[in-house]
Amino acid sequence: MIHVIGGGLAGSEIAYQLASRGYDVIIHEMRPKVKSGVHKTDKLGELVCSNSLKSMDPIKNASGLLKRELEVLDSFVLKIARRHAIPGGKALVVDREAFSEDITSTLKKMPNVKIVREEVKFIPSDDDIWVVATGPATSEALYAWLEKEFGKGAHFFDAVAPVVTAESIDMSKAFFANRYQEGTDYLNCPMNKEEYLAFRNALVNAEVLPIEGFDRKLLFSRCQPIEEIARSGVDAMRYGPLKPVGLSKNGERYHAVVQLRRDDSVGRLFNLVGFQTRLKWPEQKRVIRMIPALRKAEIVRYGVMHANVYFEPYETMDDYFRSKKNKKIFFAGQITGVEGYVESIASGLFTAVNIIRILKGKDPIILPRNTMIGALLDYVRKTPKLKPMYANFGLIKREEVSPIPPLTYLLEE
Repeated sequence: MIHVIGGGLAGSEIAYQLASRGYDVIIHEMRPKVKSGVHKTDKLGELVCSNSLKSMDPIKNASGLLKRELEVLDSFVLKIARRHAIPGGKALVVDREAFSEDITSTLKKMPNVKIVREEVKFIPSDDDIWVVATGPATSEALYAWLEKEFGKGAHFFDAVAPVVTAESIDMSKAFFANRYQEGTDYLNCPMNKEEYLAFRNALVNAEVLPIEGFDRKLLFSRCQPIEEIARSGVDAMRYGPLKPVGLSKNGERYHAVVQLRRDDSVGRLFNLVGFQTRLKWPEQKRVIRMIPALRKAEIVRYGVMHANVYFEPYETMDDYFRSKKNKKIFFAGQITGVEGYVESIASGLFTAVNIIRILKGKDPIILPRNTMIGALLDYVRKTPKLKPMYANFGLIKREEVSPIPPLTYLLEE
């Protein structure tokens, strides 16, 4: 029996890959009995922070290359994402509710998958294989047990962007366009200089929710709260998420532009791109409504900040992300220090491959260092005092990139 603790992206990928090959799998998911603080539903594979899985371009973007490799490896979760893709420019953007519902219903229908709604507080001493795929929102009880068994973990702070209803947006003050007229997937809410400066002033002076142990040095660089970006300089937002470059309507240029992206397939909901925040909820409403097109915005999902926990593989895991102390315990997903949705899927698929190989009596493998997945996992596995890492070309020389072997080859060779 294989036990997968956590029904997120990595856990769902592992469960499907194993069950589709005839192995019995139990998914232990604590929701809805125990809330995580960031999840909104009890669905498997719920996307918490954003509904974007980033770029699809395998030549210019490392995330695109990572997706191409996952397609060769026949990733289950990536297939579901493709199935529920909605307009998002060059990014793979999904209807987040339909996406998680599809993952949940598919796994529920598999006869050798059992979903148990319970909090796992410790891993028992048995002969079963256990996979810790609890993600950054690992329960306090399990995290305490893991620290007792494997040593002190680490954490960083991440934040979530708000979601508003389409009907509450003043469309007379907004327009659909991608940068440089490359489509109409994003809804743009422009501001002039006066509006922008008033907005920034309100943002930097707004009340934030107190977070235990909060330290700006522990903020993840790609998910900086909008108020922290604003504090770093008057024009910081204009060179970041509010940059007006490439966006105009009837030749008019703007001082700053807030971009919104569809959150569902029918366009009833929009999320504010790059607007991760830890403002108190009344403050979020007040400040967001200073944006001209959002004067009457109805927020249906508020931004929140949370601590993301992980364990450093260098200290606790072997080359196959197994516990150095107990070869029956594997780790996968963001708890290993990979950062990002697609990176978590890749980590889960790697773990699934090696569990299947071990169950077949074969040796586990390491993916080639000149593939994006192999380079990412190699970095995470071998870096002392690891800071969470996402796929990027800095991990691999582009001229050395090689095709990743198909899944059938990895399982059978």
